[in-house]
Amino acid sequence: MAASRYKKLVDELASDIRTGRLAAGTRLPTHRALASREGIAVVTATRVYAELEAMGLVSREQGRGTFVRALAVPAGHGIDLQFVATDAVDLNFNYPSLPGQADLLRQALRDVAASGDLDSLLCYQPHRGRPEDRAVVARHLRRRGISPDADQILIVNGAQHGLAVTVMATLQAGDVVAVDALTYPGFKVLAHALHLDLVPLPGGADGPDLDALEKLCATRPVRAIYTMPTLHNPLGWVMPAPERTRLIEIARRYGPLVIEDASYAYLVEDPPPPLAATAPDITVHISGISKSVATGLRVGFVAAPPPMVPSLERAIRATTWNTPALTTAIACRWLADGTLDHLEARKREDARARQALARQELAGLPCIGHPSSYFIWLPLPDDARADRLTATLARQHISVSTAEPFTTSTHTPQALRLALGSTDPDRLRSTLRTVRRVAIEDAYA
Repeated sequence: MAASRYKKLVDELASDIRTGRLAAGTRLPTHRALASREGIAVVTATRVYAELEAMGLVSREQGRGTFVRALAVPAGHGIDLQFVATDAVDLNFNYPSLPGQADLLRQALRDVAASGDLDSLLCYQPHRGRPEDRAVVARHLRRRGISPDADQILIVNGAQHGLAVTVMATLQAGDVVAVDALTYPGFKVLAHALHLDLVPLPGGADGPDLDALEKLCATRPVRAIYTMPTLHNPLGWVMPAPERTRLIEIARRYGPLVIEDASYAYLVEDPPPPLAATAPDITVHISGISKSVATGLRVGFVAAPPPMVPSLERAIRATTWNTPALTTAIACRWLADGTLDHLEARKREDARARQALARQELAGLPCIGHPSSYFIWLPLPDDARADRLTATLARQHISVSTAEPFTTSTHTPQALRLALGSTDPDRLRSTLRTVRRVAIEDAYA
């Protein structure tokens, strides 16, 4: 087939999609059917669909076919922060704020301004944080069930930065990393940028399939396991203690590093001990205060085995040099004086109330989520189209995410993730009623 004919077919299909002649959710002909219709080779039909997918116009689903994407939903929605109109309700990202938080910040800034070491905050800081700040973080993490020394602590620019420096310091392009089939989108973006080979693990109600993990480790050189054992994003499960023990046993037997993401762990009261409590020598534990206090306070914590600390410190130097001293000073004051504990307790209460409200307003729909989580996973019927539903909600000024940003396998489930923490309860209630109505009309009709 001449290159001009191939490009012409791509342009024709792209035009039909962009003008709406091919509606969102339309199932396109199979590769063989397209080849027969257009008089081209099957391999060329495959190239046509691959180019349309690269343009963000279609999506392929294993076993189901190729579908027209909803162009009202930006490609990657849920990974890259998108502009949300001022009259829209954002159920895509969580940035919960409690009454009085701004006043706490004002007072913290006054306290820092009145402190005797203000000049020192204007200077370069040690890459992994000042010793006194790391000691405060170590005491905080001991209350979470792990017991690192201050020398094992590295202060970073939020948990995402903690993940980045961990991967940069411990893994190389092409390394195999075991992840959940549905996982945190920020880790997907990081893995893609650093060319890691993510291998998805099927999941159950309480965590990943550990038989599948053991089989993977026995057959491939798995270098790391990325996991969220305490309040998984997006499914909300908390891995029971026996499963945590078995995961560590598998890691010890086959040698992968365990990367424990505890960003949302603060929402769970009395969870099983963190993985880093059982296996501090093979686990990098990452958390922070952006989720528990405010997304704009980019302060995170990494607790690492001592041999890894120098490599992690070099990665911090290579990326940001150090966490800004002013925000670190505020965070450590709040860790030390109990402000953080107070805010986290109030947010657990707030999340429980919002989760209960969501279950009430979405009654009859198959909601998945932890009772004190700020998000809900809403599976849809197999013949539904999540991107079409998302586009319908967008036209009603409601922003939600599909499963695509969270998916690491070749099969993207039809589902929505609803973030509950970014609007006031009254507006959240009315918005969820709209979501339920649209879902029933569009997906369950």
